[in-house]
This record gives sequence, structure tokens and C-alpha cells, in this order.
Amino acid sequence: MNESLIRCGWADGVGPNYVEYHDTEWGVPVHDDRLQFEFLILEGAQAGLSWATILNKRDGYRKAFAAFDPEKVARFTPKRVEKLLGNPAIVRNRLKVESAVTNAQAFLAVQEAFGSFSDYIWEFVGGEPLQHRYRRLKEVPASTPESDALSKDLKKRGFRFVGSTIMYAHMQATGLVNDHLTGCFRHSICADLGRS
Repeated sequence: MNESLIRCGWADGVGPNYVEYHDTEWGVPVHDDRLQFEFLILEGAQAGLSWATILNKRDGYRKAFAAFDPEKVARFTPKRVEKLLGNPAIVRNRLKVESAVTNAQAFLAVQEAFGSFSDYIWEFVGGEPLQHRYRRLKEVPASTPESDALSKDLKKRGFRFVGSTIMYAHMQATGLVNDHLTGCFRHSICADLGRS
């Protein structure tokens, strides 16, 4: 971790795993379905909580949710859900745990319909990352017309915990939008990654 680098303000002072996440993952275009599913589950789990809480439980989620394999998660039984609700390595919220199973089933249906979840989700930004040029954190929106459209479509397909704000956070995390601030060292790196 290089302390001399200029980062987005939200990554400062939260802990080394937060900085590592900012410096290596956040804003990198994701075209891998398993990783898209991982972020879908984690972003839904975050609702009402801090992202730091979720990052600290990420390894626990990997173990509890079959390494984020949507086919396996889609087959979780009510008995398996009850077991997960006793697992302190994850957020033990019944609605969130149950929604992970529902979302896995809906995820598989999207893969069936579109060939991949990645092909489906990238259409909401025209197939290329939206390159924003925000200078200050207060300029970054909580949602956009694109996240509104994505949220609405996911809900129609049976997904839960996919409100527009959650989906905008997902879009930021998986590089559908580049919301690194222009002064952040990752802005130009992620912009280059997004060029096809």
C-alpha cells in the first residue's frame, strides 16, 4: 500500500483492506459472471450497513455461499438458509440470505436468456464503461438513469435487494462506470482498462 498516492476520499482512513479494494478492484471492468454474482450478493448484503463491514466478512461470504457459484447457491434449501443464519462470518439477516438464493435463481435465468449475465448487464451502459470526471465526492450521484433502468429490469426478473442506489454501487464496483475522482491515481488506470 503506497501512502503517497492520491486516492478517492472514501478510501482514506478505513483500513488496509479498504485501500487494497480501492487500489485493485473498485472500478475495474468485470466481464466474469462469477465475479458479477459475488458483487451482486455483497452489494445486497451491504444495504443499510457500511462497505467496510462487508469487506471484513467477504471471506466468510465466499465460504458460506459456495465461492459465489450461482448454480450451487440457487439450490440452497430452507435448511441450508437456517444454518447460514447462525453463521457469524456473514450478515445474519433472513431477508438478505433468502434473497441471495432467489437472486441466484434469477441470475441463472438471465444467463439462459442472454448467454451470460455480463452480456446482459453491460447493455445498460452500451457495452462500454461510462467515464465520469468527478472532482469531488459530493459530485458523485447515488443513482443514475442507467441504475434506475437496471434496477427496474432486475426487479421485473425476480431479483431482490437491487434498488437503484444498490445497483449504482454495483456498477461502480464492477467498472460499468468509472467514478474514481479525477485526482485519484486510479482514474486514468480504470479509464484505460475500459477502452476496447
